[in-house]
Amino acid sequence: MIIASQKRRENIAEYLLYMWQIEDLIRANGLDINKIKATIIDRYQLTDEQRKQMTEWYESLIDMMRREGVEQKGHLQINKNIVSMLADLHDSILREPKLAEYSAEFYRTLPYIVELRSKAGDEKAGEIETCFNALYGMLMLKLQQKEVSDETQRAIAQISRFVALLARDFHLDEADKLFPKKED
Repeated sequence: MIIASQKRRENIAEYLLYMWQIEDLIRANGLDINKIKATIIDRYQLTDEQRKQMTEWYESLIDMMRREGVEQKGHLQINKNIVSMLADLHDSILREPKLAEYSAEFYRTLPYIVELRSKAGDEKAGEIETCFNALYGMLMLKLQQKEVSDETQRAIAQISRFVALLARDFHLDEADKLFPKKED
């Protein structure tokens, strides 16, 4: 909860990946708040109030996961909304000629996105979701200490550069500093 809030303010991409990891941690603990307390919450040095807030946060996420039917797989609507917001922003940036750096980075990334979607057999996943799926997959491989090919590492490096620009632009857009102001 504390980490999530900080990541949301600082880097939307890291926040989304963190929240996907939280979903998986909740699943790994069987959506059981007592297990989550023992394996996650109790590991932090927290005040009683912070412990209470963190427990309530996990309880609310568990409740949402149950209500939304994502106990086994999938993502919470709040996280899908972020992917959707990022995809909308992505589309807006691509239409803005003055933001050519972003477009160039996207087109350098696009072949990897197409290849990943083809390999995953998920033609419904949008470009932004595919990028996040790739980044999250790499995170999981690293946590499992699995070997990653040089080709995959190059693809992930390019996707990371692109997503970093999108995250930067998301925060600039939130501050109303991304799109050039139209002169009257």
